[in-house]
Amino acid sequence: MQLLKHSLVAMALAGIVLTSSCKKNSSDDDNGGSTEPTLADKIKDSTLAYSRDIYLWYDQIPSTFDTKSYADPNELMVALRKYSKETGFTDPVDRWSFAIKQTEWDDISSGIAGDFGLNVFFRQEGDLRVRFVEAASPAGRAGVRRGWRITKLNNNTNITTSNSNAIVSAVYESASTSFEFTKPDGSTTTVTLNAGTYQENPVYLDSVYTVSGKKVGYLVFNSFLGDTSQIANDFARVFSRFSSENVTDVVIDLRYNGGGYVNLQEKLANYLVQSSKTGQVMMNEVYNNNYRQWNETINFRKLGSLNVSKLYFIVSSNTASASELLINNMKPHAEVRVVGPSKSYGKPVGYFPIPVSDWYIFPVSSRTTNASGSGNYFGGITTDATAADGLDKDWGNTAETSLASVLSYISSGNFAPNSTIRTGGVTIQDIPENKLFSDRSFKGSILPAKH
Repeated sequence: MQLLKHSLVAMALAGIVLTSSCKKNSSDDDNGGSTEPTLADKIKDSTLAYSRDIYLWYDQIPSTFDTKSYADPNELMVALRKYSKETGFTDPVDRWSFAIKQTEWDDISSGIAGDFGLNVFFRQEGDLRVRFVEAASPAGRAGVRRGWRITKLNNNTNITTSNSNAIVSAVYESASTSFEFTKPDGSTTTVTLNAGTYQENPVYLDSVYTVSGKKVGYLVFNSFLGDTSQIANDFARVFSRFSSENVTDVVIDLRYNGGGYVNLQEKLANYLVQSSKTGQVMMNEVYNNNYRQWNETINFRKLGSLNVSKLYFIVSSNTASASELLINNMKPHAEVRVVGPSKSYGKPVGYFPIPVSDWYIFPVSSRTTNASGSGNYFGGITTDATAADGLDKDWGNTAETSLASVLSYISSGNFAPNSTIRTGGVTIQDIPENKLFSDRSFKGSILPAKH
């Protein structure tokens, strides 16, 4: 079966046009002892058929691959990842192909969440901090801020890495949890949060600083998913402000941005690029040999009036996919510096949702390169300077370690000395338990479906 060779149905999903499934209709009945395949079997067979056709590494999937070995489409997609060998890499590179129920994806992709609205991270052993808070969430409405230290959860004082599973349950999976926080001024407060539904707002903060006579625009942007119209409006507002205040250097904070819609990445890139670059190559998008007709070169189309030549990106191991794409696309066109606690995640590939019954499947289907032909960053984008994630400071605090390092470079030409916090030789990025918190965030580049 050739994927997407049949008629396409436009399906609106938070700004994405989805491609209709071409699998055959089947009965929903399980016929007991009959040899007829069940609906679940047919869904898995369709999942494999799509992947054999559009998966970037489709020709590595063995003919003996057996769908019956897997419980559902997601297990199957995860199993296919091993067939993604790339020249120059010992291990398979795909860590992302997945499947998800359509109703769940509808919420994730449109930025609708139903929890407390805060994310946590260990700053060091025994020091659990609020990493970020969604403004419209229960935590945001209660006044909780980034940098607050969590000292009790439901009166339990065991806030250590050895108790990480219980912390995950209390912070991310409970309907109601009592938090004791210690604020930066040393005072404590107890807040009981009840999970609730809210709209995420990834354009988290914008500020303008004066540094050695230079105007520096700072944007904290946490996701390329969400209400695309609102995000586009926020971009217009932010860059209008930067222009009116004569910003000469721009800092984009992507340290927790796991990616999302590629077309939003294009929009942000077009605000960042200089006017003289209009018409030049932003990126090249390449599919497998079955879909060479989908290969595309996307050029810059300048938005707004801001014209800067120096861009700074704050990243971490949670900076992924569309975020990395933005950095890579800007490198040939501006003076780009990358700062943060670690190199980025490493995802130079993308996918789009393909409906199969009540599932969406996401086989990795394309790769991208920039105007210089660079793009094979499966190992992550390296930093020009290492700076700790200043989890003890709120967003926009010029003493926050990563932001302070960038501002130091803008002022003096030298990044601030690395002040990564160490306790017994352990740093933030060395604490494996923090991965439990990071893995709960989406990481991906969502492409528009091809017609």
